Amino acid sequence: MQPKGTIFSIKKFAIHDGPGIRSTIFFKGCPLRCTWCHNPEGISPAAEIMVFPDRCLKECADCLVACPKNALKKRGGTIFLERNKCVGCGLCALSCPAEALQLAGSRVTVNEAVYQLSKDTAFYRNSGGGITCSGGEPLLQPRFLQALLTACRRQNLHTAVDTCGHAPFSDFEKILPLTDLFLYDLKIMDEGQHRRLTGVSNRLLIKNLQKLSLLAPRLAIRIPLIPGANDSAAATAELADFCASLPRRHSVHLLPYHRGGRAKNKRLGQFDSLAETRVPAPAAIQKAGEIFLKRKLTVKIGG
Repeated sequence: MQPKGTIFSIKKFAIHDGPGIRSTIFFKGCPLRCTWCHNPEGISPAAEIMVFPDRCLKECADCLVACPKNALKKRGGTIFLERNKCVGCGLCALSCPAEALQLAGSRVTVNEAVYQLSKDTAFYRNSGGGITCSGGEPLLQPRFLQALLTACRRQNLHTAVDTCGHAPFSDFEKILPLTDLFLYDLKIMDEGQHRRLTGVSNRLLIKNLQKLSLLAPRLAIRIPLIPGANDSAAATAELADFCASLPRRHSVHLLPYHRGGRAKNKRLGQFDSLAETRVPAPAAIQKAGEIFLKRKLTVKIGG
């Protein structure tokens, strides 16, 4: 039987998730809980409802009728979701004519995913692009990921996997022959700080990166620059020293913090712990880049 996976989006014409024009398939579920996550709808493996109250039609009650758990209420003509009652069935989203309720998370087969991903093959060929598996964390669904990459390989599509690295290395070994490019997230070298800001230790992902550095056909290290978390000169130098110490040299992509996840947190009814955090100034980004350049590392700003 063909394995199924849970995804929350397929983004067409992506240009920041690997070379060329790509389609990025976002896997749902992640072992990390990064406070700055810009895809918070990808953290939980379960389907979730995202609420867009400004789109709600004042006189409409279709979603209230559709919800089997009575989890929706209307106050002043605006919809509210009681998440402790919601089971993520998505019936309310299907019934909403204004798309004020949207379901983040759906089950798909490999064939269904490849059908969507292969529609833009001409763009991949002409631009040197392909397919990127992102998330969430793709390796949290190893069987589905392996089957999807195998299907992409049969169609001669360039494949990339964007990973946080927090997975058994045996799962990496299974997809190594199927992956043209790894986009490996590296956040903070201090273990205590990493655990505080992501919810997990960084020991496993550091060990996996050291192994993958030797084995991956191509690998790029992606480092988010988060003000107050890892943007100090000392923290940046620790990251740069580690990247320079790997068995092979890899390009480093610095990803300045942006506020794209804030609106999503609100739609999911989640607390925004970085509400007061500002995006890094251009001078701060340049300074961080210079620290890596001093270690003779290739640096790119952005994905």
